[in-house]
Amino acid sequence: MIEGLVTSTHRRHYAVLLDDGRQVLCVLRGRTRTLACGDRVVVDAGTQGDGVVTDVLVRTSLCYRSDTHREKLIAANVTQIVGIVAPDPPYDDELVNRWTIAAESSECRFLLVANKSDLPESHALLPRLAPFAALGYPVIRTSALSHARELVPWLAGQRSVLIGQSGMGKSTLINALLPGAAARIGDVSVSLQTGRHTTTQTTLYPLDATSWIVDSPGMQEFGLAHLEPEYIAHAFVELRPLLGHCRFRNCRHDLEPGCAIQQAVAAGDVLPWRVDLLHRLLADSERRERTWE
Repeated sequence: MIEGLVTSTHRRHYAVLLDDGRQVLCVLRGRTRTLACGDRVVVDAGTQGDGVVTDVLVRTSLCYRSDTHREKLIAANVTQIVGIVAPDPPYDDELVNRWTIAAESSECRFLLVANKSDLPESHALLPRLAPFAALGYPVIRTSALSHARELVPWLAGQRSVLIGQSGMGKSTLINALLPGAAARIGDVSVSLQTGRHTTTQTTLYPLDATSWIVDSPGMQEFGLAHLEPEYIAHAFVELRPLLGHCRFRNCRHDLEPGCAIQQAVAAGDVLPWRVDLLHRLLADSERRERTWE
């Protein structure tokens, strides 16, 4: 038996980087759990480059998305979520807001990367990203084609997952940070019979002994229905100082009199569209609870 790190997944098959440096393809014993990249596992390793995952170590965090009916694991034991946006193709501001909530609810650091800064239209992104910088989230401008290395200090000592819509340049950033990664992507894809990595598969790349980065498939939506209603408002960093100061203990921060959050919106201290997102997330969570009852 030997411990290892899950680096790629496909259905019930997993690529695991063992602590002795070997990489093996494994199946998971039992069907009560699903693994994600970043999981630490115990493997009964065979002699032919294959093995069986016999146990999963306790997770410190789990990054995933969900809707009313299903969940999609992205990565486990993450310490940092890196959201990637670019001027082309156009990105969705709603998604970026949801990424911040996912990071805060998992107690992860959130980093926003404006990729393709070499394009002339990249300057038009800055006003759209300013509200996130005002909330305290670092906004880094970079180009996967020319100066991606400036991201290295932000990745050092972190277990990061890259998320973003298709076409934002996540895989290109990975290849710029880790020369030769494309070849390894191809090797793992063939072994797991998954087809092209850039559209179907999540893959983890070690950066050093303590850091790694996960490249996830492009996603056009990011549901957070799994969040418990009582914790959702706390995931909005600008609302935390206001919680507990409403007139009513069970305030929904909508039309109730004496709502501290609505008063902050009226005063211009809180962005109204962030509160609108709060209400949508609460509704999604409650709808999921009713469905699962």
